[in-house]
Amino acid sequence: MLWPQLARGLFGKPVTDPAPLVPDGVVQALRDRLEESAQARLGRSLSIRQVDCGSCNGCELEINALQNVVYDLERFGLRFVASPRHADVLLVTGPLTRNMQEALLRTRDCTPEPCFIVAAGDCAVDGGVFRGSYAVLGGIGEAVPVDLVIPGCPPTPAQLLEGLLALLEAQVPAKPRQAGAG
Repeated sequence: MLWPQLARGLFGKPVTDPAPLVPDGVVQALRDRLEESAQARLGRSLSIRQVDCGSCNGCELEINALQNVVYDLERFGLRFVASPRHADVLLVTGPLTRNMQEALLRTRDCTPEPCFIVAAGDCAVDGGVFRGSYAVLGGIGEAVPVDLVIPGCPPTPAQLLEGLLALLEAQVPAKPRQAGAG
């Protein structure tokens, strides 16, 4: 019967997942280090442009979690920007698809130097579960030089945060644009 099921759905307790178990102080320490590193390396807050090259959106969900009340990175200087012209980091998710190769190259060309490129998730690294498809060329390293790889399917928000922190704390300059790219 449909009525009992409908009544349970309307009047019963909601079925939700528990909040993520993040040890107290860990996220705060990572946020503080990220803010200090961005100021030391760039002299300002870190601006990120997220580019989806054809993913399943699992990585995007984890990236969006960086902006929820648990992580709340906007308050600590990490911000996502709508235009690559304002970005310091291109955070790329998904495999490099034939449809998105030119868009990724154009986005990279619009981003001012120094521009760090981060491959987030297994698909961006090597094509992941989409590898071998006729529409997939491989990881994003096939088109642009990658400065940092954050593996995982999908990587957790804490892993993304640790990766961005490692990128800023490393004393390595951003890789230059490839000759002939774009």
